[in-house]
Amino acid sequence: QAQLVESGGGLVQPGGSLRLSCIASGFAFRRYAMSWYRQAPGKERELVAGVTTDGDSTNYSDSVKGRFTISRDNVKNTVNLQMNSLKPEDTAVYYCKADRSLFGITYWGQGTQVTVSS
Repeated sequence: QAQLVESGGGLVQPGGSLRLSCIASGFAFRRYAMSWYRQAPGKERELVAGVTTDGDSTNYSDSVKGRFTISRDNVKNTVNLQMNSLKPEDTAVYYCKADRSLFGITYWGQGTQVTVSS
């Protein structure tokens, strides 16, 4: 079955860094655009970053632009999110998502908690 397994979340201090990873299996990873979303308590889930199928183009929300970097490895079937200069408002559950828009197929990971606090 299609599966996305996330890791790398945890507790960090403001200004610190974390690297989130998502390992995909059970589907043709290279044909899916990948993205990271996050959801804070009481808020809607929001797009954080996205990357095209071959990794040649990325996009970021205004709130994380310049601080976060999304990347993918189509050999290892992984997508990563490097998060630098973390702020308390980055605290949320982070989810990876796979999209194949042509066929209307979407897969979600289970989420990993990121907490930025002193």
